[in-house]
Amino acid sequence: MKASQLIVPLLGALALSACHKPVVKQTEADQARTVRVIRVAPQAIAGALSASGDLLPREEAAVAPEVNGYRVARVLVDVGQYVKAGQTLVQLDPTLIQAQVAQAEALAAQAEANALQAEDQANRVKDLDGAGVLSQEQIDQRRLNARAARAQARAQAANLKDLKTRQAKLSVSAPVSGLILEKTVRPGDLSAAASGTPWFRMARDGQIELSAQMSEQDLARVRVGQAATVQLPDGATAVGHVRLISPQVNAQTKLGEVRILLPVRSDIRAGGFGRAVFADATGSALAVPETAIRYDADGASVMTLDAGNRVRRVPVTAGPRGSGWVQLVKGPPAGTRVVQNAAALLLDGDLVRPVEGPAPAPQTATVAK
Repeated sequence: MKASQLIVPLLGALALSACHKPVVKQTEADQARTVRVIRVAPQAIAGALSASGDLLPREEAAVAPEVNGYRVARVLVDVGQYVKAGQTLVQLDPTLIQAQVAQAEALAAQAEANALQAEDQANRVKDLDGAGVLSQEQIDQRRLNARAARAQARAQAANLKDLKTRQAKLSVSAPVSGLILEKTVRPGDLSAAASGTPWFRMARDGQIELSAQMSEQDLARVRVGQAATVQLPDGATAVGHVRLISPQVNAQTKLGEVRILLPVRSDIRAGGFGRAVFADATGSALAVPETAIRYDADGASVMTLDAGNRVRRVPVTAGPRGSGWVQLVKGPPAGTRVVQNAAALLLDGDLVRPVEGPAPAPQTATVAK
């Protein structure tokens, strides 16, 4: 047999043996992904304390007329203007009272003249008691007339003073300096001091503050003078300071009030809503890194590891956050192993290879725009 005829069967045998080479199978443990885990534990969360509430004037002043029955001649200010104490806001029509003042001045002058005349006649009989020149009855009558005339003069003077006071009150002025928040008066309105409805509402000195509601536990973590960053309805922020902490807690809601005084700015408006964050307030609570929280259609959750290193999804209720940590109001107990990166593509029941150790400083999760 030729050599070439021997080589062909040999090559075929080698090729056949290569096709039947045993395949090495990978187990589930070999395919397990390596993930970093961290244990649920108490953490000091800085800047996690926050509270919300309404923006209110620190001190509100009301302006109303003090005299009745006079027409509004002019309204000199409008909403949003800053006025000074004593500045005239509304001018009432003085025509009616000017005539009354002129009449009262004439009556007061007449009463004064009558009093002087009666007193002069009384002085003439000052030393004539028992002299026989006039009867005692006549002497006493002159003295009585003098006293009556003087009393009448005082009454007319008091009436004149009252009218002049009313005349001065026709200029309705600001009791304090501040910002006009509300106006209800119009030209032609009739003044009515007893109506109970103020013509203007003012924020004294233009100062607005946040009235925030906080739990009794959180009240213990704030102090007067503490700084707070307040987020306004338009997204802007303002740095304020705690001015007042309520000395009592509402028996029904168990909440107390904290007043945060804000700087005087045109974009801080009374009646709005604000949220305060106390940057220097710290507290210890069970927490996980922000990156460990997964948000989906079913809500917030974390991926925990059981004893067999299999992933289990556990729903959580997230609380305050700060410094890269999120408080777990409701969730797994302390000591539970949690996948640190919730963005990892893991499914419930997956087997993983955990890497545990001192956790690196957590980074705040960012949302792609």
